[in-house]
Amino acid sequence: MTSSELTVGDLIDSLSARDRSAPVRLAMNPFFPMVHRIERVLESVDETGRAVVYLAEGRDADAQLGHLPTEVAVALTWQGPVRAPTRRARRRAGGN
Repeated sequence: MTSSELTVGDLIDSLSARDRSAPVRLAMNPFFPMVHRIERVLESVDETGRAVVYLAEGRDADAQLGHLPTEVAVALTWQGPVRAPTRRARRRAGGN
């Protein structure tokens, strides 16, 4: 297991500090960040025989909820903070 992998214990510890009534969403694809609804939690084994837990997206058409909120993508470092472009003075009719 690589050090960047989240364990079930890590997930439980992190979730136990959160609002128990809050829905859980899955943020996917840092290059086109989307939000998905989690429907099931499954356990299996990998090719080495270790237990692995999967968070599965629902099969319904509305399981993909849309774009990931910008503040979440920034917190995940999937994108940098976006700043509005600076405003230029408007030109007037007649070239001024």
